[in-house]
Amino acid sequence: MSDSEWRTHNPAGSRRVVVTKQLPGARWLQILTQADCEVAVCASTEILSAEEIGAAIGDRCAGAIGQLTEPWGEALFATLKAAGGRAYSNYAVGYNNVDVEVASKHGICVGNTPGVLTETTAEMAVALTFAAARRVAEADVFMRGGEYRGWLPKLFLGERLTGRTVGVIGAGRIGAAYARMMVEGLKMDLIYFDPYPNQALEEFIAAYSVFLQGRGEGPVSCRRTDSVEEVLQTADVVSLHPALDETTHHLMNAQRFSLMKENAILVNASRGPVVDEAALVEHCRQHPDFRVGLDVFEDEPEMKPGLAELANVVIVPHIASATSWTREGMAILAASNVAAVLSGFAAWGENQEVEPFLGDDPPKAAPSIVNAEAVGMARYSG
Repeated sequence: MSDSEWRTHNPAGSRRVVVTKQLPGARWLQILTQADCEVAVCASTEILSAEEIGAAIGDRCAGAIGQLTEPWGEALFATLKAAGGRAYSNYAVGYNNVDVEVASKHGICVGNTPGVLTETTAEMAVALTFAAARRVAEADVFMRGGEYRGWLPKLFLGERLTGRTVGVIGAGRIGAAYARMMVEGLKMDLIYFDPYPNQALEEFIAAYSVFLQGRGEGPVSCRRTDSVEEVLQTADVVSLHPALDETTHHLMNAQRFSLMKENAILVNASRGPVVDEAALVEHCRQHPDFRVGLDVFEDEPEMKPGLAELANVVIVPHIASATSWTREGMAILAASNVAAVLSGFAAWGENQEVEPFLGDDPPKAAPSIVNAEAVGMARYSG
C-alpha cells in the first residue's frame, strides 16, 4: 500500500495514532486531536494485512484503532509497543481478532465499543427473521426478474410468527433486546440458553404477560433452559447471540441442525464461525422449508460453496450495526478509549452504560477497556 493512501490529520500533535479505516462522523477525530494526537488514517477500503499495519505503525506510534477483520496478535502488539504504543481499540464490541493476553503482556490497553450496537444489531436480527419467514429476498428476485403474472393462492407461502416460540442462544445485551422485540411485538413465548440467568429480561416478560392478561389476552412465557439442544428442539425461530470463543466455535453443527423443526428459522448476527457453514449449506439443501438469515460468515468476506445459490437463505454483508448513529457512536467510543489512555485517565466502571460518552460533557475516562486490571488501570470514581 502506498503512502498516498494514508491521510494525516493534526500533524503537529505530539502523540501519533494510527487508524486503519476511515470512520464515520467527525467527533471521533476531534476527540483525538483535542488529546494532542497526530492521526494517520488509511483511506483504502481494502482489508489491511498485519505487515501493512506494522509498516504504518512505524517507529513512532502511541496508539491505534483497528478493525475486527485484522489479526491483532504478537506481531502487531510487539511492533506497537516498540513504537511507544500504550493503547489499542477495536472498532467493534467483539474482539475475537485480538489476542488480549499478548496485548497485556506488552502493557497495551485494549478497548472495544459496547452499548451503542445493542438495539441496532437486534433490529437487524429481527429484520432477517422477518425476511426469512416471509421469503422477502426470494420474492424480490422473482419480482425484479419479471416473473410475476398475478396473485396466486400459494405464491411464496411463508411462516406466521405471531404467538409462536422464539429461541435465543446467548441472552446478553443484544440477545435480550432481540427477545424483547420479538416477544412484545409478536406475543411470542421465549426459551433461551445462557450460562447466566437474565433476570431483567425475565422480569420484563413476566410484567408484559400480566399486562396482556389484564387486557383479556393470552399470556406469554419465558423459560431459561440448561441446554442449547432444548432451545433448538422447541423454538420455531432461533437467533444466535453468543460471544465467539473456543466453546462456541461451530456451536451450530450438523447434529444440532438435525434437532430443529423442518420449517424452523435460524438467524445469525453474532459471529460467523459460530455456525459450521458447510453443514448449514447441506442442511438447507436437504430441508427446503428450513430458512436462514445471515449477517455474518465463517470465512468473511468469502462464503462457503453453495451458500449463495440457496433460495431459503437470506444473506447480507455484515451490516447489523450499520446505522449512522451506531457507527458514529462506535467511532466515538474507540477514539475515547485511545485518547483517555494516552491522557492518563482511568477506565470506566465495569458494566456501566457508555451513553455518557456520547453526550456533550463526557467523563474523563476510557469507556471500555477489556484488560484494565491486567495492565494496572484504575477505575473511574467520578
